[in-house]
Amino acid sequence: MSIIFVTGTGTDVGKTIATAALALRITADGHRVIPVKPVQTGVKDGDTDDGDIATVEKLTGLGGVEFHRYPDPLAPNLAARRAGRPAPDLEELAEQIRELDAPDTVVLVEGAGGLLVHLTDSETCADLARELDAEVVVVTTLGLGSLNSAALTVEATRARGLKVLGLIGGSLPDDQDLATSLNLSELPVVTGVPLWGTLPAGLGQDAAFAETAHRYLPAGCWTGEKN
Repeated sequence: MSIIFVTGTGTDVGKTIATAALALRITADGHRVIPVKPVQTGVKDGDTDDGDIATVEKLTGLGGVEFHRYPDPLAPNLAARRAGRPAPDLEELAEQIRELDAPDTVVLVEGAGGLLVHLTDSETCADLARELDAEVVVVTTLGLGSLNSAALTVEATRARGLKVLGLIGGSLPDDQDLATSLNLSELPVVTGVPLWGTLPAGLGQDAAFAETAHRYLPAGCWTGEKN
């Protein structure tokens, strides 16, 4: 049905929690969702309870898929090199992801860090998204400097012929400073992309994750219609 690629304006912006929240939102809207982490770094091979897919599974109850794993917390091409292993083959990776797609199924792909993080020495997350003909959701920070980072990410995504569906604020503090409070209204203006919702800081530790995620990521943010 559809492949959605979740990227971030950088690393540690709340992308995994946003992926989990979006997976629950799309599921609640009546679609089957398969979360996918094509390449996981910074987690050892035997740590099956660790990693982004494990986090998404714990928060959502949905079964996810991971294809490659490297122990060092680096860009995948560098992590592969340090591990003495081959980097992922982008075409093979894209084919594995496409095989998960099916009618009324949304394959929700979480990238590694930001859009231009290298999967191989010559190919980035953006190249994978383009190979998949995926639509993109950008998870952004919300504090000072976020307008520039979000605008740059959206511009780079569009320059590669990819459609940006929406923004998700990755970690909204309880006590918002002036920049954060203004950015909530300015992000859609400077990027030309709707802000689907903002997820509160610490949401990943919320025992009522599903209920809270639905409250902050409203129904209908993703319509399922692909242009």
